[in-house]
Amino acid sequence: MNPTSTAAAHTLDVPGAQLHYEVRGEGPLVVLVGAPMDAAAFAPLAELLAADHTVLTTDPRGHQDSVLDDPEQDSTPQLRADDVARLIANLGIGPAVVFGSSGGAASALALAESRPDLVTTVIAHEPPLGELLDDRDRVRANTEDMIATYRTGDVVGAWRKFMANANIQMPEPVLQQMFGGEREPRQLASERYWFGHELHGTVTWAPNSAVLQSTPARIIIGIGADSTDQLCDRTSRALGTAIGVTPTIFPGGHTGFVEDAAAFAARLREVLAATS
Repeated sequence: MNPTSTAAAHTLDVPGAQLHYEVRGEGPLVVLVGAPMDAAAFAPLAELLAADHTVLTTDPRGHQDSVLDDPEQDSTPQLRADDVARLIANLGIGPAVVFGSSGGAASALALAESRPDLVTTVIAHEPPLGELLDDRDRVRANTEDMIATYRTGDVVGAWRKFMANANIQMPEPVLQQMFGGEREPRQLASERYWFGHELHGTVTWAPNSAVLQSTPARIIIGIGADSTDQLCDRTSRALGTAIGVTPTIFPGGHTGFVEDAAAFAARLREVLAATS
């Protein structure tokens, strides 16, 4: 944890896992969730929001300090939604605004379906919902191919296929620098779990559009300003069409909250103020 962090770290036992979570600030509850992104990735944004909110972040099950009873258990949006529901209930200060990014956006949508009593607003930022696309068969096949490639030990090759499928341009030297050679063991363990047990169950999950349309929670679909024509831009717009919600633009790309936490926090505050 950053030595200047205001976070208090805790653990919570849930079915099949022990979750690591962090709490900052005081005020209305905001939950920031990713998958596979962990609490550390959200720390700069959480510190900014903690000026006037209680902010909860967590390592998703199977990543970093959230340890599984069975390391071979698959992770799904529904399981992660149940984890978030238990974290909110444990704090006892809900209902919450839940911001989910990427696989965490799928978790947040599943939470809105299963426990709408625990959320006031769900912001699904670039959920990778490939099943909503017309070319879902191609996207699914590409996902299976990259997972198979990773299992052969070709880590860089798997990430190369991932970036191509996501339509994210990454120069080969950057790809090699990020995913080749020696890397931190915990990062590698998280990566192995994501490819082996989380990626498939996340991108092949489809939300229940009728339930999301009828939920009392506000559903906001976020798209990065720099994500045009990327896979998650397309899936987010497809979700918007399915549930009748016009997507909201946020700064940066798929990980805009990491790229410029201050700009992202300012935009997030604007969006929440406009929907309150």
